[in-house]
Amino acid sequence: MKSDFYKKILIATDGSENGAQAVSAGMEITRLSQGKAYALYVIDNTCYPAGKWDPKLKTAMEEQFKTFGLEMTAAVEEAAEAAGVDVEFAIMEGHPAEKILNFAEKQGVDMIIVGSLGKTDAERFLLGSVSEKVVRNAKVPVLVVHGKGQGKT
Repeated sequence: MKSDFYKKILIATDGSENGAQAVSAGMEITRLSQGKAYALYVIDNTCYPAGKWDPKLKTAMEEQFKTFGLEMTAAVEEAAEAAGVDVEFAIMEGHPAEKILNFAEKQGVDMIIVGSLGKTDAERFLLGSVSEKVVRNAKVPVLVVHGKGQGKT
């Protein structure tokens, strides 16, 4: 039975174990709904230290992040092929939560899937959480995927 729900699914990946779990969940949901997946990797360039940077170091870091992003999209492509899912890839730079939300709105996605980093309460209070910001601000349903043993208190 074909579903009209969740035809466009955004899977935000960060290379973490929970991100890999989110990719698996996203591919299964996309396969079941016979929809299309969007895989997004965001290079968080907001964490670069302020002030003077050695241009060579900054360029090397940016290249490393882009290479990692390409590796992540390749892993998602393999998962999509295995699931028989149509997927479109994007790599962006900026604040991850903002980029995820903006991408979701521009593409008109029906669901966002993200992995939880499993931060402690103190870390979430001090640093915030990408998944938490996405959940609070998204205009569509958000599935936060926890790793095994996480999410239990």
